[in-house]
Amino acid sequence: MIEAQRLDWLAQRNWRPFDFQQQVWAAMAQGDSGLLHATTGSGKTYAVWLGALGALAGEPEAGKPTRSAAKAPPLTVLWVTPMRALAADTLAALQAPLPELAPHWSLAARTGDTTSSERARQRDRLPTVLVTTPESLTLMLTHDQAAQRLGGVRLVVVDEWHELLGSKRGVQLQLALARLRHWVPGLQTWGLSATLGDLAHARDVLVGPGRPGALIEARLPKERVVDTLLPDAVERFPWAGHLGLVMRDAVVREIEASSTTLVFTNTRAQAELWYHALLEARPDWSGLIALHHGSLDKDVRTWVEAGLKSGQLKAVVATSSLDLGVDFSPVERVLQVGSAKGVARLLQRAGRSGHAPGQPSRLTLVPTHSLELVEAVAARRAVAAGQVEAVRSPELALDVLVQHVVSVALGGGFEATELLQEVRETHAYAKLSQAQWDWVLDFAGRGGEALRAYPDYRRIQLGDDGRYHLPDPTLARRHRLSVGTIVSEGSIRVAFVRGAVLGHVEEDFVARLRKGDCFLFGGRLLELVRVHEMTAQVKLASGRRAAVPRWHGGKMPLSSRLADAMLQVLDEAAQGLEANAAPSEPELQAVWPLLSLQHRWSALPRPGQLLVERLHSRDGAHLFVYPFAGRQVHLSLATLWAWRLARQGPATFSISVNDYGFELLAADPDALPAADELAAWREALLSEHDLIDDARASINATELAQRRFREIARISGLVFTGYPGEQRSARQLQASSGLFFEVFRQHDPDNLLLQQAQREVLRQEFDIDRLADVMRRLREQPWRVRELARFSPLSFPLMVERLRESLSTEKLQTRLERLLRELHGVADSGA
Repeated sequence: MIEAQRLDWLAQRNWRPFDFQQQVWAAMAQGDSGLLHATTGSGKTYAVWLGALGALAGEPEAGKPTRSAAKAPPLTVLWVTPMRALAADTLAALQAPLPELAPHWSLAARTGDTTSSERARQRDRLPTVLVTTPESLTLMLTHDQAAQRLGGVRLVVVDEWHELLGSKRGVQLQLALARLRHWVPGLQTWGLSATLGDLAHARDVLVGPGRPGALIEARLPKERVVDTLLPDAVERFPWAGHLGLVMRDAVVREIEASSTTLVFTNTRAQAELWYHALLEARPDWSGLIALHHGSLDKDVRTWVEAGLKSGQLKAVVATSSLDLGVDFSPVERVLQVGSAKGVARLLQRAGRSGHAPGQPSRLTLVPTHSLELVEAVAARRAVAAGQVEAVRSPELALDVLVQHVVSVALGGGFEATELLQEVRETHAYAKLSQAQWDWVLDFAGRGGEALRAYPDYRRIQLGDDGRYHLPDPTLARRHRLSVGTIVSEGSIRVAFVRGAVLGHVEEDFVARLRKGDCFLFGGRLLELVRVHEMTAQVKLASGRRAAVPRWHGGKMPLSSRLADAMLQVLDEAAQGLEANAAPSEPELQAVWPLLSLQHRWSALPRPGQLLVERLHSRDGAHLFVYPFAGRQVHLSLATLWAWRLARQGPATFSISVNDYGFELLAADPDALPAADELAAWREALLSEHDLIDDARASINATELAQRRFREIARISGLVFTGYPGEQRSARQLQASSGLFFEVFRQHDPDNLLLQQAQREVLRQEFDIDRLADVMRRLREQPWRVRELARFSPLSFPLMVERLRESLSTEKLQTRLERLLRELHGVADSGA
């Protein structure tokens, strides 16, 4: 019966099921779990949702009212979304077929935005289907009747699984799923994603190691157009951001020619600048274009999203806050300012247009740097080849495990051996040792060796029933207020003196402002009036130079997939230059003078070999190296090389990096190996022997570990951020976590959270696994060493990056103008 109703419901909308949707329905009818991977807008949601209704809805009891929430079946389906902003759209999509297919089912959301009255209703009775987030799901596990309330769940759907998989939020969800499987052994789990690389790993993490799971890929024809907005002129000696707002008028023309456009930027600061620039160019667009990023107030973001859906807005400048899930069908064009830095991100953003089966998706890249024209070609080819980056799940995040143990103790209690077995059924903790588990229990029970005298850290206690519980109501309340793994830098509210809240900026940015200083936020030019009770009170300003807030996590490194694709493009360019054959792609035609000059003065990087350039200037001896491994790995490699070179004799190095390579500059020319010495130095510079020790020594590893420990301290419950309305400042939280860090170093040096902080420094700051892979590759490759007479097009942006750190904007501009005159003069002479 339900099968016919399902097909009728689709037919009423002139839809018919795709093969992949029917595969999902069949798998779900058999009770299988799995991962569905399909392009954005292809029908993933209804594949799983209609499958759920077919497998689980059944028929309402005869004679019973069908719309009464009181008569609806108990909680049966949990739909987990990574962003609470997606909850409303998800609810609307799930609600659509219910009147025909499951009128007896009820549906609601439970996120951080859920009203207190709705929460009260859910305390009495949960709906049949609950849309929630990992944090809200974990909070539900802390209820003392959690087993009874959640024991009827038969299906968990994880939307946008790629967004959670690689983070501690994904680890938190793995633990919650393990808890649900403990109560419901036959629980079905399905994940949805459009942009994953290693699908088998993603599925195995979701369903649990060793558990069977279907892997269904939708193979629908989907036209994806990736093109580029070409600048009028391409600088042969570029630097990061040198195009930037030069492209403003071209972007205005593209917006004008389209009905609705999304303009994506990679950072919130960049979004603020572009929104302001577009309004300056077209004041008549006030009210027709908008700004959207995660630091703006929720009401502002909701208004923008509604305007996009209704088609009332002509353009929205946004960050990753609009990457996910939401169906903005009116969007005709997507512009990406600057490189997307990864194939998955580019596909996700391209999918915001043509968000329907069979509709083409188009993304136009707006370069901020001449070399991004090469990235554009590489990205287009990688998209066509389906070369999407893999995402790996973190392992042994003990801070998350400590939090989970306390949550389970609060949610009815646990027996230690039983919970250990349950935890080990997750990918994240499959390798958890008995010693580590014992330490976690001890830390949650008495704060470990260093904190055993303090009652606030005696959170779980072993009862007479042989189970751990959390009996203290004050500690219970504090824990519930602290659940989650999203830890941001301290922020303060931005609000008009007598008016609306605009959003939040980071505390350290406001700390640098004085009364009367101006800054851009929410697309407005604001003047700081005063800071009062964690609120920056502002008023509108005009005609004055403004700062732009800086948020942490701004720069994204080039992915390995995109880097490899770039090297292939450059290899073809080198072959074309050698054969005197012009390229066919418009981006390469535009950047050809740059590539030709690099080929003439030095060489183009190519796969399977490492380009190294040496130069002597008035600043000293320069060594430019081009591994094409991304900014993060280059910073790690440069600091490691500088450390290892400095051990051979006293030397000081300046370092600069970008996504293509790095520079080492030494005032003493003898500090850097000569061209004929590089081969002898190669093994020493790239040796993996003592890599971890050298990596830690080459940076201020203790300071970085202390910074990582701030997050770990909050997640594990060492530091309490405060009760509602009484939140502690970022400075207070840093001081508290710093105190714990020093106490553990001195009195509990074997503390596993300290060791985790050190591991996370290596993984997140050094990207140690990728670094080791790159070092192995560079050891095996031939090196092409070029002696430069002057800065090459590839070395020039590295030099500028270094000067930015030491010169004022005015002095830098003066020096660049002189250098560019000299370099263009030599280049134009044919040298």
